[in-house]
Amino acid sequence: MATSRRVARVAELIRREVSQLLFSGIKDERVGMGMVSVTNVDVSGDLQHAKVFVSIYGSDEARAETMAGLKSATGYVRAELGQRIRLRRTPEIVFLEDRSIERGTKVLSLLNRLNQERNDTDGTDDGWDEDDAIGAEEDVAT
Repeated sequence: MATSRRVARVAELIRREVSQLLFSGIKDERVGMGMVSVTNVDVSGDLQHAKVFVSIYGSDEARAETMAGLKSATGYVRAELGQRIRLRRTPEIVFLEDRSIERGTKVLSLLNRLNQERNDTDGTDDGWDEDDAIGAEEDVAT
């Protein structure tokens, strides 16, 4: 079993390498349909499995196509990771869609709408403004 520091380092290396592969390595047209970024990588304690969380910007159709492209490129990504990262065994890779940014944006828009409705009915300002909303968006995204 690897130490938690090593697991975190391996996860960061995988995140960085997969991000580079998404940018320039994967030739599948479906992956390029939506704007894709790696948000997190979760590596098991024995370094045998890695869940790669990706955020996809685009329509639902583009998301589905991008996820299909990523799933078909899993073998290629694993082989490239094996060459780029020197580990005894290259972890099994699973791509999962991360919708936390989308949920955070939705919550933020609901908060803004509620605040606007409150200001319209009261005629007062409670001190909540766009700068607070931006800070709340960053808190929700992390």
